[in-house]
Amino acid sequence: MAELSTLARPYARAVFEHALAAGALAQWSEQLATVAAVSQQEKMVQLLSSPSLTSDQLAQIVIDVCADQLDEQGGNFIKVVAANKRLSLLPEIFSLFALLKANQEKSVDVEVVSAYELAEATQQKLSDALAAKLERTVKLDSVVDSSLLGGVLIRAGDLVIDGSVRGRLEKLAEAMNS
Repeated sequence: MAELSTLARPYARAVFEHALAAGALAQWSEQLATVAAVSQQEKMVQLLSSPSLTSDQLAQIVIDVCADQLDEQGGNFIKVVAANKRLSLLPEIFSLFALLKANQEKSVDVEVVSAYELAEATQQKLSDALAAKLERTVKLDSVVDSSLLGGVLIRAGDLVIDGSVRGRLEKLAEAMNS
């Protein structure tokens, strides 16, 4: 996974810097989301790995499939990525671009996993507390996982806060065994 990030990072950074300078972060985000989703489809994965197609042909296939969502600059980006035989990196490029965009906009997507559905007031308090701690605008996504037993598991980028009963029990068992 780290290798994919290393290969995709220069493309994501270049597209981000171009989009930022042009004031088109949202537009580029939509274009990259589309091409990333298309490139992950089973038939497209098979096509992109086909040795019988040239880079230009592969780029044109992706551009044709995404024609409604791509502008001329987006098409040019696909051609550059294809020329360097990196079309398989499109999902990773989009992921890194989204991270750069979120950092620029000082926002973070937070996933809260709980054993039970959280009340709206609880979600708002949690969102406010995380916004103050992370100094960012928080976009909260709540998920229910009954295997947690109780408590919550919070994921915000690289930050993971495990306040679940299961997590605490695992820590206790680890402490007792060492």
